[in-house]
Amino acid sequence: MSTRKATDQKDSRGKIVSYISALLVAAIFVFFITYFGIPSLLSVSYSEDSVASSTSQHIGSIKPLDTDAYNKKLLFLAHVATSSPWYYAFLAGTTTITMPGATTTTTVARKSWPVSTAPYPSDSRALLPFNRIVSYYGNFYSKYMGVLGQYPETEMLARLASTTAQWEAADPSTPVIPAIHYIAIVAQGSAGKDGKYRAVMPDDQIDHAIDLADKIHGIVFLDLQVGLSDVQTELPKFEKYLSMDNVEVGLDPEFAMQTSGVKPGRVIGTLDASDINWAINYVSDIVKKNNLPPKILMIHRFTMDMVTGYKQIKPTPQVQFIMDMDGWGEEARKINTYQLAVQGQPVQFTGFKLFYKNDLLPPSTGMMTPKEVLNLTPAPIYIQYQ
Repeated sequence: MSTRKATDQKDSRGKIVSYISALLVAAIFVFFITYFGIPSLLSVSYSEDSVASSTSQHIGSIKPLDTDAYNKKLLFLAHVATSSPWYYAFLAGTTTITMPGATTTTTVARKSWPVSTAPYPSDSRALLPFNRIVSYYGNFYSKYMGVLGQYPETEMLARLASTTAQWEAADPSTPVIPAIHYIAIVAQGSAGKDGKYRAVMPDDQIDHAIDLADKIHGIVFLDLQVGLSDVQTELPKFEKYLSMDNVEVGLDPEFAMQTSGVKPGRVIGTLDASDINWAINYVSDIVKKNNLPPKILMIHRFTMDMVTGYKQIKPTPQVQFIMDMDGWGEEARKINTYQLAVQGQPVQFTGFKLFYKNDLLPPSTGMMTPKEVLNLTPAPIYIQYQ
């Protein structure tokens, strides 16, 4: 019995050695095929879009911005005819132009929009103005703050898909990107432990917003209602999210109460250009640090006093700036607010908010349609639904 046991052990050891040897031979074979064999057998090719979406891509692979196409898209949004002297003057970067076929020069008055002092984005990954963003706004905890919390997830996403399709049909030349505009800091009527009258949403709620955006191949806006706190304190709390390439920022001056010292909901709050520029520069640093596509900073506005020093707002190549008309009511009232608080100001891009309920209150006879909004000058590039 002992002799048979020893023989069995010897055979077992032999089998193990043979198995290990076979594994080594196989590994060596795979190595040589991978590095020295036919590349097409093991290679995987990725689309240009897939490569562009990676935040770890090499800087050298990022295409530079086509500034001519960028400028022409701005003029398209401004409803400037291609035969207009201003069209040629703006593309040439001058106010004096000789029109095709003419022998004399023409001096053209500079228009307020496009804003000539706004910088070009840092590279071709910028979303604006080549895309229009259509967003649903709200908070998952509340049915009364917007559509995000009003409907079950499946129904809400179906409504957003239907809405984006309407905008694509209204302007087929501008692709539409859907967005989840989530209120990540909510102004409160109660002071809270630190007396700042605001509640910061937990990570799982923000993660849910990002998951929803991923499902629809869209982006996320994290909206901040800072209460008696300030932008400088609150925005850095979201740095890990801002380091993602599909997360943008919204700031709501209506609920920024530090200047007045009054709790939210009693008076309309305000943000100064210094607060907004701090946010722009903070986000710009994140973009540069992580080699991200240019980000977007969006500001709500429906009164002049909501944003003070607005002429001093300075976008950067890393952060594109939107001033969003945030007023509700009948069409004439909304258009007047847009012209006063957004259109007439030196803003890089404009936005327009539509309210499913408040825009229907008398004397309104109905919500504005995409075509009606697009007739505004400039045509808003960001659309928000509440």
